Amino acid sequence: MWYAHLKFSHWLPTAVIALLPGLMAEGAQAQTATVTIRAESATGPVAGVRILASDVIGLTNADGVALLTLGLGQHVIEADRIGFSPSRVELFLAEARDTTVTVLLEVVAIETDGIVVTSGRTERRIEDEPLRIEAVSREEVEEKLLMTPGDIAMLLNETAGLRVQPTAPSLGGASVRIQGLRGRYTQILTDGMPLYGGQAGALGPLQVPPMDLARVEVIKGAASALYGPTALGGVVNLISRRPDPAREFILNHSSLDGTDAVGWLADELNDRWGYTLLAGAHRQDHADVNSDGWADVPTFRRISVRPRLFWDDGRGGAAILTVGGMLEDRSGGTLPGSLTPAGTVHVESLDTRRVDAGFSGRKVFSGLRIMSARASGSLQRHDHFFGDARENDEHRTGFAEVALSGQDGRHLWVVGLAFQADVYEHTDLPTFSFDYIVPAVFAQDELEVADWMTLAASLRYDRHSEFGGYLSPRISILARASEWVARISAGTGFFAPTPFTEEVEAVGLRRLTEPQGWLEERARSAMIDIGRSFGPVELNVSAFASTIDDPLQTVRNGDGTLTIRNASEGSVDTWGTEIFAALRQGPWRLIGSHAFLRSTEPDPQAEGRREVPLTPRHSAGVVGAYEVEGRGRIGVEAYYMGKQELDDDPYRSRSQQHFILGLLIDWRFGPVRVFLNAENILDTRQTRYDPLLRPNRTPDGRWITDVWAPLEGRAFNGGIWISF
Repeated sequence: MWYAHLKFSHWLPTAVIALLPGLMAEGAQAQTATVTIRAESATGPVAGVRILASDVIGLTNADGVALLTLGLGQHVIEADRIGFSPSRVELFLAEARDTTVTVLLEVVAIETDGIVVTSGRTERRIEDEPLRIEAVSREEVEEKLLMTPGDIAMLLNETAGLRVQPTAPSLGGASVRIQGLRGRYTQILTDGMPLYGGQAGALGPLQVPPMDLARVEVIKGAASALYGPTALGGVVNLISRRPDPAREFILNHSSLDGTDAVGWLADELNDRWGYTLLAGAHRQDHADVNSDGWADVPTFRRISVRPRLFWDDGRGGAAILTVGGMLEDRSGGTLPGSLTPAGTVHVESLDTRRVDAGFSGRKVFSGLRIMSARASGSLQRHDHFFGDARENDEHRTGFAEVALSGQDGRHLWVVGLAFQADVYEHTDLPTFSFDYIVPAVFAQDELEVADWMTLAASLRYDRHSEFGGYLSPRISILARASEWVARISAGTGFFAPTPFTEEVEAVGLRRLTEPQGWLEERARSAMIDIGRSFGPVELNVSAFASTIDDPLQTVRNGDGTLTIRNASEGSVDTWGTEIFAALRQGPWRLIGSHAFLRSTEPDPQAEGRREVPLTPRHSAGVVGAYEVEGRGRIGVEAYYMGKQELDDDPYRSRSQQHFILGLLIDWRFGPVRVFLNAENILDTRQTRYDPLLRPNRTPDGRWITDVWAPLEGRAFNGGIWISF
């Protein structure tokens, strides 16, 4: 099998790589020796092993052999390849004579510590990456797939430091907050490409089925140095599955009258070509859990398809070509025959049509050089009704990037050019349309300062067509001491203003006054992360802080209009901690996490500062599972959400703390897996505390409060997963 996203060294050419000492004088030949490195495992020679000896680098060929030219003296030879335990051999060359060294490698299972992450631009094992990148493994993806086969909202919401925040509650819309920062700052990528647009929008996480995901990589904090202005708050990178021969089908039904049918097809056409195909159909009927005539769960119908074509030349070159399409009709509000407290009908609906295409490829050249290129384009159209008001819009995104990377001694570097176009056209309200063009140049260098320390520095310059040029640096340090691992990172970034704030997503652009004098938002963030494994126990503690200057705020005017403006003074200041602990012992797995978060901002409606609404200070989760390899699993989840400040809620100024408990049973019978998921067993609901409907409509047109707890209450879903 081949994998397009393995560590870059696995795709290096099998030619001999030798970095000669800088001795060009006569007689220098007598001071060096040719060393033949043979990499072997219990099954025979191992190709694609990176060999490092005193800043000289080589790669084993198909016979497991690499040739290095080394000076006389003491050397430490390091051998490293994904899927094998790293190996070290000491060698002393006393004279200029050819020498052969055999390095034995032990095969290991590719679990969390074997993941090669790609979101940091250099492809490294996750434990060797200086930048803190968190990976949600395929195992965790599968667990959430059995709970919500139609979207990734639960997958992200139950990842430490991430929160899927409802932003268009009448339609169930949501965005992804990273470490307390609002969802508009989060960039959602697929294989490093913005297939869902420069800004995924309020429904982005609800329209991405997880069945074709190999894992999810998350970067927290300002990532503009890596991905430009749309990644001010962080990045969620969805990594696709590779074409291992498989045919899978999931049929799921829930007690809330929702049904999902998802198919997955993958195969290798020959030794160079392979393909995958994901297709899904999803439906949900409205549910009025508290019988107030308003849809707590909106109705929708959605179909989606995504084929991918993979190519590999066997010498390091690889490519992915994908196209995708999605159609969805969604509606919420008052149910047929029901009225608002004012005796009126209020129905909201959103019809979405999206197509996209993307290409990602790479070519390996001699001398440890890799040329890579990525390009994508997306078109998304909305037909939106807010009661009687209709809004149609179109969002187009274009993206292209080319980069050259290489390794020289202990330096792993990348340089490149990028281009992104973000075009928004509002048919009815052209004053809010925009056309942003952002070319950029970027560079990154990772230096292995010593065996125990790696330093990474990134720098990117973006030239925004509307807001000018900005330089975004980021620096990260990885340090090891005994069994402890520490990462420190800091960076800056900027964000180009758009009218898509959370308040506007809920009521539409018709309520918004014309933009005047918007300034770009600028951010600084820092994070320290310390972790260690104690046998089967893994422990990780993080502390983070960020500041956003000139933040955009939405002001509610007395006449029912909204105005977006930069805060006249002050910044959005956020800080907190995250604690993660995991115990994996035999078939048992126990994972716990806790997040403390404090975020304040200038009050847009009054003098002084306030806590950012819908930001819980404390949240925690515990997941326990018993797994029988090859048969199935039984898992229990419990989550706690602390109190949150509320904005313009007629019933309370602070939410109630609440707990959510779930149970999952997944068991295999030959090629068939049967699963049953009980979600929110305690029947925690916001409407158990307060009504969702307001007694009166707000001047800006809202009939319901913000959503700070589940609305759907207790729910069950179950189905079958067939592999054939």
